[in-house]
Amino acid sequence: MPDHSPSPNHHPATRIIHNRRHRDQQGSPYSPVYNTTTYRFDTTAEQLAVVKGENDGNLYTRWGTNPTIKELEQGLAQLESAQAGLAFASGMAAISATLFAHGRNGIVCAGDLYGGTQELLMNHFEPLGIPFTFLLNQQLDELEQHLTKPGMLVYCETPANPTMAILDIADLARRAHAKGALLAVDNTFASPINQRPLELGADLVMHSATKYLAGHSDLTAGAFMSSAELAKPVAAWRKSLGQILAPEMAALLSRSLRTLHVRVRQHNENAMAVAIAMEKHPKVSRVLYPGLPDFPGHQLARQQMHGFGGMLSIDVIGGGKAAETVEDHLQVFLLATSLGGVESLVSQPIATSHYRLTPEDRAQRGISDGLLRLSVGLEDAGDLIADLEQALDSLGE
Repeated sequence: MPDHSPSPNHHPATRIIHNRRHRDQQGSPYSPVYNTTTYRFDTTAEQLAVVKGENDGNLYTRWGTNPTIKELEQGLAQLESAQAGLAFASGMAAISATLFAHGRNGIVCAGDLYGGTQELLMNHFEPLGIPFTFLLNQQLDELEQHLTKPGMLVYCETPANPTMAILDIADLARRAHAKGALLAVDNTFASPINQRPLELGADLVMHSATKYLAGHSDLTAGAFMSSAELAKPVAAWRKSLGQILAPEMAALLSRSLRTLHVRVRQHNENAMAVAIAMEKHPKVSRVLYPGLPDFPGHQLARQQMHGFGGMLSIDVIGGGKAAETVEDHLQVFLLATSLGGVESLVSQPIATSHYRLTPEDRAQRGISDGLLRLSVGLEDAGDLIADLEQALDSLGE
C-alpha cells in the first residue's frame, strides 16, 4: 500500500492535512480520539522502559503521553519548522511553563506584551524573586545592558497588541545570542502561516492556540515549539503544573489546523481591504496595519512575514467616547475580546486589554483613547467595510 505520510519537502499545508501517527485500521483518513487517562502494560519491564524514556510509549495523559495529543504536537512542530511541539490547556499555560523553564535567570521583555503575560510577571514572578525588565519599543537599544549574565531570556511578541508594532526577530536573536541569552517569541497574532520565528533565529515560540490555530472560537488551548532539548524543561513544568490539553480538545485543534492556511490567507486579504478603506475615511485619523506602505514597520514586516495578518487598529477622531459610539453601532463586528476566529470582533483597548494601565503608560505605548482593535474575520470584506462606515457615520458631522 502507498505511504501517505507527509514528506519534510512538502508545503506545511500538505504536511498538516496528512499529519497522523498511525494508519487507522477502519480506513478513516483521521486518527481516532483516545479519551484515555492511563495505559496497560504486559510486563513491568515494558512499563519501566516507558517511564525511563527508553521506549516511546504511553503511560499517563497528564504527562502528555496520549496518542491524540502526540499527533497534535507532531503537527504543531511541523507548522513552525521545529523539532518539538507541546500542547497546553491555554496560551497562558504555555507562556507560564516557558517562563518558568527558561526565565529563572532573568527575563527582558522587548516591546508591548499581552496583558496576561505582564500580570503573570508582576503578580507572580516578582514575589518569587525572578528578575524581569520591561523595555518599550523606543528603549530596545538598551537591550544588551540588561543582559547581564548568560542563561537569561529575551521575550517579545510581534506583531504586538494593539499597535501591531513589528520587532526585528533576526536582530533580537543575534543580540540575545551574543550575550548567551535565548529569544522567545509569542507568534499568536501572525500565526505560523504568516511568520515562523524559529527560521529567523528565535529559540522558543508560543501561541495562544485559542486564536488563529483553532480559529472558530470554540476551544481554549496553547502551543509551544522549539528544539527537542529546549522543550524538555518546558514539558517538565507542564507535567508538574497539570497544564495538559484534554484529548478531545487536541482532536478539535488538529481538525482546525487542517484549514489554517486557507483561513489565514482570507484573514490577510480581508484585513488589507478593511485597512485600505479605513485609511480613506474622514473620521479615522490613523490605521495601524503592517500591510500598509506608510505603516512604520511595513518594510520589516515584508522581510520577515509571509502575510500581514488579520489584526488591525483604527484611531477614531473624537477620542474615547467617539470610539465607544462607533463600537456600539457596529452590527457585523461583534463586541468581544479574543481574536483569530471566523467572526469579526472589535474591542477598545482602554476598556479591555490595557484598562489597568495609566493614561501616561498607554501614551508611551501609542495607545490612544480613540483606538479600536479589529480582529477581521472571514465574512465578505464589503460587508465588513460597510458596517464600519455606517458605525463611523453615526458620529455625525
